[in-house]
Amino acid sequence: MTSPFSQRGLPRRRRIWQPPLAAALTGIVLGGCSFDLGSLMPEKDKPQEAPKAAAPAESAVSAGNVTEAQAHTAKAQSLAKSGETAAALDEFNRAIGLDPYNAQAHYGRALIYQGNNQHDFAIADFSAASGLNPQKAEPLLGRANSYLALGKVKEAAADLDEASEADPNNAQVWTARGQVYERLGDKAKAAASYTKAVALRPRDEPARSGLARVGG
Repeated sequence: MTSPFSQRGLPRRRRIWQPPLAAALTGIVLGGCSFDLGSLMPEKDKPQEAPKAAAPAESAVSAGNVTEAQAHTAKAQSLAKSGETAAALDEFNRAIGLDPYNAQAHYGRALIYQGNNQHDFAIADFSAASGLNPQKAEPLLGRANSYLALGKVKEAAADLDEASEADPNNAQVWTARGQVYERLGDKAKAAASYTKAVALRPRDEPARSGLARVGG
């Protein structure tokens, strides 16, 4: 599957990063996401290093580094699909060390952190991926999942609002948005979100069940 992140033409300057029901959204992010990094199995007891910060704006990234980072990212994705998440994490770290503007690597690493319940690290990487590709809904959906894991429901709702604007035809986003607003007690927004999800994907059982619950 073609990745929604293009490796060419990523911006070479620092972007401002924008500031899980958890079980339901985990299934959405890891199972149905169009980034297609496969099933990432958590290694809950293994400590992981914190994500490395992006390079200063004035630091140039050579073409050779970009190419090498792409190779490490592809290897990491393959390892993640095979369930070798520790090795995949190492490869993502190498990719980001070579090219801090590699959005795919940030997103892939975020999914691994999320699978390991390291949600602060995951949020940092989802934020980086979103900042580099603000038109993509998947990093926002992923970040919303981690916010929910930390009990930050309003932050999750804000991300899902933004994701629904970035990709209004993404049924996963609308289902997740409905679940979040149902949790917040806003039945009107929950019903509107579930209705949109069902219109886009009529067999979406979570959306259909949610719509029945909120009286849509």
